[in-house]
Amino acid sequence: MTVSAIDAGDLSLPPRLLAAFHRSADCAVLAVVGGAVRDLLLHRVHRDPLRGLPDLDLVVELAPGADPADPRPAAHRLAETLLEDVPAAAVGFCQFHRAFGTVELELDGILLDLASARRETYPAPGENPVVTDGTLEEDLARRDFSINAMALVFASSGPGLRLLDPHGGWADLAHRQLRLLHPRSLEDDPTRIVRAARYAARLGFSLAPASLEQLRATLARWPWGEASRGAGSGRVPPALGTRLRMELELLLEREPWEAALGSLQAWGALVLVDPALQSDRGWRRRLHWARRCGLPPLAALLAASGSASAVAMRLQLPHGQQRLLAQLALLCQSWQALEAAPATAEAWTRFLERPGWSAEAVALALVSGALPRRPLLRWWCRWRHLPSPVSAGELIAAGLRPGPALGERLRELRGERLRDERP
Repeated sequence: MTVSAIDAGDLSLPPRLLAAFHRSADCAVLAVVGGAVRDLLLHRVHRDPLRGLPDLDLVVELAPGADPADPRPAAHRLAETLLEDVPAAAVGFCQFHRAFGTVELELDGILLDLASARRETYPAPGENPVVTDGTLEEDLARRDFSINAMALVFASSGPGLRLLDPHGGWADLAHRQLRLLHPRSLEDDPTRIVRAARYAARLGFSLAPASLEQLRATLARWPWGEASRGAGSGRVPPALGTRLRMELELLLEREPWEAALGSLQAWGALVLVDPALQSDRGWRRRLHWARRCGLPPLAALLAASGSASAVAMRLQLPHGQQRLLAQLALLCQSWQALEAAPATAEAWTRFLERPGWSAEAVALALVSGALPRRPLLRWWCRWRHLPSPVSAGELIAAGLRPGPALGERLRELRGERLRDERP
């Protein structure tokens, strides 16, 4: 265990907020945990990626003399104390989460996430953990990697902070390595594999040798291949699919995603999503094109899966993305059913604008290479934007009445214009 003194000023907190934290340490064990501690020791700025504000995770453990009859979670007691201790003008927002015993608030432009110290046990591999009250040390022990299992503990008797490092995280920072805390860490929660790829890409770290061996052993045992095809799905808890989706979304939206996905593929870990993706060599191009076309990156990643809709359902993607992948499948089936491929811009446009799929589904077919790329690219960039050379108002002024015949005439005129386009 490493215990060292840290200057509280290194947190760059407003003085009155720092003073309030030290006063709160009179009646509770209060500590900054997680990424803020890691980034402080790495001399990196730690901010919320969405709002750009400084972001602190705080863990609260009630002191032995706390009132046992008070039913409020420790984090709620701390939040109420802080709110009494600072002016109302300093409070940006405050939200109590009664079900989880946590609090989110903004004080003096600092985002705070308060949680009571807890311990976790996993009833079965991949299940959501069972959470009970615990100590600060137990809270650190439930975390993923040693570099995230350090705490800066506030003292009531002085301005300094005490670095609590029971798992050797500081040494692992110096060695630029990610080390799992427990031999069953990945079996308990395989989504930590995706998290490892995220941190490795963001920090430029590598997996410690023992952690890499644990990763390989977990992948060798885990039944994802059967689960994605409907067999043995009872062995894969539904909650695990949701957590995996959340980790993948964070990877694709906030991290150096090429390096992170490259690590997952090098480790053999894309089988966590679908075995077909492990041998996929087109995901870089597909995701670059998806960003250019404004498509959801996770749906674009899954587009190369042999069973994209089933995988999307298992991961519990948003309904809009599941619908997009289903439309892609319908578009591909309709393409394969054609007796002859379209030969003109007009014919391509008629096919691509059939009912049953959206323009985004056509774009997904474009980025995934499911259909010939050149005509789809021309349709996406130009043909779909070409209107009839004569407007509806002009046709009505010429004597054509509003109704189906008007729409049909507009389509005919647009088709004539498309005949001049090179396919």
